[in-house]
Amino acid sequence: MRGLLIAGVVVAALTLQTTLAGLAFGGPAAPDLVLIVVVYVGLTRGPVTGVLAGSLAGLTQDALSGGVLGIGGLAKTVVGFLAGVLGTQFIMTAPLPRFVAFVGGTLVHALVFMGLYTLLDLRRFPAPYVDALGQAIGNGFVGVIGTLLIEWVPEFLRRRRTRRPVRR
Repeated sequence: MRGLLIAGVVVAALTLQTTLAGLAFGGPAAPDLVLIVVVYVGLTRGPVTGVLAGSLAGLTQDALSGGVLGIGGLAKTVVGFLAGVLGTQFIMTAPLPRFVAFVGGTLVHALVFMGLYTLLDLRRFPAPYVDALGQAIGNGFVGVIGTLLIEWVPEFLRRRRTRRPVRR
């Protein structure tokens, strides 16, 4: 059941990434919502689930982008695994450690993704450091705000239900 939920969240992130994110944040430093989901799943569910979410998200994104199939999948799989290991070894519930995890995950993703494309001589990146750092900081802020909302809204709704007076 959790696998279907994670697959649904990955599909929702892919949908938002391809439709709404291009309108709201243009340019090469736009937040990668799919990567944010992979890091969050890795942090909260562990390395195995992080690997599965990363490979599913990366391969699906590769298939939709028309690029080389597998490079994005490998990059997101590595990030999902590392986020899962980080989440099991350290307490990652405060905003600052999560921000560092999202920024670090984005930088590792950029290193693997751009490194493989450059190593295989398939593509050149004109300003990789500036773009990667901009996207990393954006992913950090969007990831922290998103995770706070994900954890705050159910608690708010639960409290609201328990405070309602019973009508007879």
